[in-house]
Formats: sequence, C-alpha cells, structure tokens
Amino acid sequence: MSFQFLLLENIGATRIITINRPDQMNALNKATIEELHTAFEDAEADEHVRAIILTGAGEKAFVAGADIKEFASFSVEQGMELSLLGHEQLFNFVERLNTPVIAAVNGYAFGGGLELAMSCHMRVASSNAVMGLPEVSLGVIPGYGGTQRLPRLVGRGKATELIVTAGRLSAADALQWGLVNHVVELEALMQFTTDLAGKIEKLSPSAISSALRAVQAGFDSESVGLKAEAEEFGKCFGTEDFKEGTTAFMEKRKPTFTGK
Repeated sequence: MSFQFLLLENIGATRIITINRPDQMNALNKATIEELHTAFEDAEADEHVRAIILTGAGEKAFVAGADIKEFASFSVEQGMELSLLGHEQLFNFVERLNTPVIAAVNGYAFGGGLELAMSCHMRVASSNAVMGLPEVSLGVIPGYGGTQRLPRLVGRGKATELIVTAGRLSAADALQWGLVNHVVELEALMQFTTDLAGKIEKLSPSAISSALRAVQAGFDSESVGLKAEAEEFGKCFGTEDFKEGTTAFMEKRKPTFTGK
C-alpha cells in the first residue's frame, strides 16, 4: 500500500507510520487525515501488527497543526462538520483501536498535532518537543478533541490555562504535567519508542486489547463533550475574530481581535 503523505515501516511486529509533509511541518490536511485513517485501519486488521508508532518526518515537527488554508473560508456548518468528521475518521478512531498506539513526538506538536498525540494511547517526546493548543490565537477553539482529552490528562485547571492562553509547554513541563509518558533525546526517540513497543509485542494481544477497551470504557461519556466541542468550534467560524485570526496567520502578522 502506497501513500502520498505517509511512510510505513515494519520493525518486528511494530508498524511505524510517519507523516511525511516536512515542507509543511507535517500539518494535517484533509488528504493526510484520510490516509492516516486507512493506514491505522490496515494496521489494526493485520494480525502480525502488535503495536503502532506514529511520528512525523524530520526533526522539527511531529505535526505543527492543521492546514489552516483548507478551512479559513468555511461557514459555521462546514466548521462543525470538519470537527465531527475529524473525530470519526481519525482522532476517536485512533483512541478506540485495539492495537496500542505510541506517539513519538519529535519537535512541534501544536493544535491538531497535539490533539492527535493525545488520541494515541501513550506519548514519548523528544527533549526538543514543544506542545500547545494555540487555536484561540486564531479566533477558534481546539476542534479535534483538545478540550476533552487535555483535561483528562493534565487536569481541568492546567488544561484550561493552556487552552485560553494559547500557551506552550516544553517537553520537560509536559512530562511534569503528565501529558507525556517519557522524554528522551531526539536521537534516541525512535529507538526508545521501538523498545517500548517491543515490550508490548511479547505480551498477550487479546489481553492488551481487552485492557485498552476497559480503559476507554471509563471515558466513553466524553462523547457529549466532543459533540459540544464540535458545535462551539463551528460557531467560531461565524465570527469576525475567526476571519481576522486566520487572515493574520496567513499574512504572518499579529491579529487584532474585537470579540465579535
């Protein structure tokens, strides 16, 4: 199976999926999300795959966010659909896989990139990684599960602070907050993550799948929150602040928000 924006590699019983858009800082566009869905679906169906590692090409970025050019002109309805489709195709899909998924976060993980990492079952970050949800700086909110998964991982207060300030976390802070499981030097990231996957490979696949389903069952009530997130995300597309925020981003200037 070949992809335009992904690279696949097997090491033992581990499938490594690499998002390969380094010239775009591995930003998520519609085509990449569709390819990721297919790649994860294929890995889940392959009985020889016991673990999955997700990473980004190059040394600068895991995923630097969503491709803003694709949705800057969307309506409220299109914005809401964008969020709901993303949940279905990728973010919820990954979280509910029966095969453990480890995010190897190499460099920037902003917006949809951090949301994708949070959808994975575990996260290992390189020491140069920087993470955040900067959406409010664009006049919008996280729309791919960030408002739900971040509080679950780091607590409501810290999550709210990070979201409403469009703040950034270093790898060391992310480890202290509980956002990532481990931090290692960049050159050791893939070996460490592969070794972690190797531990999983040796254990009972059926028991691991059961464990993942049991853990997920405790959070299934979040579907109400995800629906509310999609609705609020969509509403942002009808504001002047959203138009100003996305325009300013593409024009590489600071936005001037009015609250309208």
